[in-house]
Amino acid sequence: MPSRFALAAVALVAAASLAVCATSARQLMPTPTLYQLPGGQPVFALPKEARHNPDLDLLFITDRGPQSVAEAELSGPLPYGQGRARRIAFGSAQVRVVPGLDWETLREQSQLAKRTRDVDLELGQVRELGFFPEEPYLLQKGDNGMLFRDRAELARHAEAKGRLEEEVQRRLAATPRKEVLLYVHGFNETFAGAAYTTAELCHFLGREQVCAFFTWPASSTGNFLTSYTTTTESADYAVEHLKKSIRMLAMTPGVEGVQILAHSRGTALALKSVRELVLEAVASGRDPVEVYKIDNLVLLSPDIDVDVAGQQITGFLSDPDLATIWPEGRLPRVLKGRLTIYASPEDRALLVSRILFRSRNRLGQLRPEDISEKAQRYFATLGRLDLISNQGKRTDIFGHSYFTTNPEVSSDLIELVRYGKRPGEPGRRLIQTGPVT
Repeated sequence: MPSRFALAAVALVAAASLAVCATSARQLMPTPTLYQLPGGQPVFALPKEARHNPDLDLLFITDRGPQSVAEAELSGPLPYGQGRARRIAFGSAQVRVVPGLDWETLREQSQLAKRTRDVDLELGQVRELGFFPEEPYLLQKGDNGMLFRDRAELARHAEAKGRLEEEVQRRLAATPRKEVLLYVHGFNETFAGAAYTTAELCHFLGREQVCAFFTWPASSTGNFLTSYTTTTESADYAVEHLKKSIRMLAMTPGVEGVQILAHSRGTALALKSVRELVLEAVASGRDPVEVYKIDNLVLLSPDIDVDVAGQQITGFLSDPDLATIWPEGRLPRVLKGRLTIYASPEDRALLVSRILFRSRNRLGQLRPEDISEKAQRYFATLGRLDLISNQGKRTDIFGHSYFTTNPEVSSDLIELVRYGKRPGEPGRRLIQTGPVT
């Protein structure tokens, strides 16, 4: 039977589910440790002409359906709700910094451990720039009975893909780093919430990349238990759409790298999508890293069963019949950077998940002592995989969003993504489970 604490945690999460939906704006996350004055590194290294607008213009890709009247009454009007769309859409989402601050004031406040001015985020104009055909795509049957893709449908797909590529290239032209930062949110998240987190990450990563988020139909209202079940299956539903989105972003001319950051249940979605892309590349005889240019894949508070995650990460390594196209059994390269997992034993939200799934352990709750010596040696051999354990106190009610609420964790994340530092190097002070690889 679940303990009283566990049942209380379920009740707390359910209450938070309703509370989050009523939030129309959000305070900017605390300043990461590496930027804090005195002595902190500068947040921005942008040219002067790029410093005139404190607001952020984000690229979004979504398979959410339009918001219903009932959803609007609960969470306020948003362009997309919790329902599943049968197509991918994309566009521009503006996140405003309020109250209105000039660039120099925002820069100053972004380096203070204790701010002297309010810095809040508010969702501004959202514009849908294009959409792909409704699924499943139409087919035609030839005279010999063979099936073919409908030519008109193919043309509509090509047109939408071209518009998406043009938008990415337009944004690339204005960024010093020719890469895409893609954030994938988790459970209990609205379109606005996903935009806010992406804006925070983009801001403190120096606004140097094309900042984008993939927002899927995660449930954010109603009874927690049914809502969570719906979300779990919606994440599975979104795998195909995220996979196609990553492929299109990565293969857009001019994109030199893709950084993928996923949170909570969104980590399962991201991991499955990347795994399918890896298998896709391997089956065609290509190195995944050359095709998709994925630099870092970061799983933040991953809401995945430990054994399932292990199989997702290492499954293709145990299938030699799949990867026999390289001489002497050489394995394909998947990432330019690293697969990094952030975990915390203080994550109460994952405690609830563990109870619901009757899971032995969730990946996002791992402690150093949970990693066997055998597993440590395997990770050391595999390389490019780091398990980072946040042993600090909870900085949010459930200890589930510490990558934005804990300045030391956000600082560590920035050192990884922006500066390419490995665990153990100066600036990365969190505990790593296992040898530095």
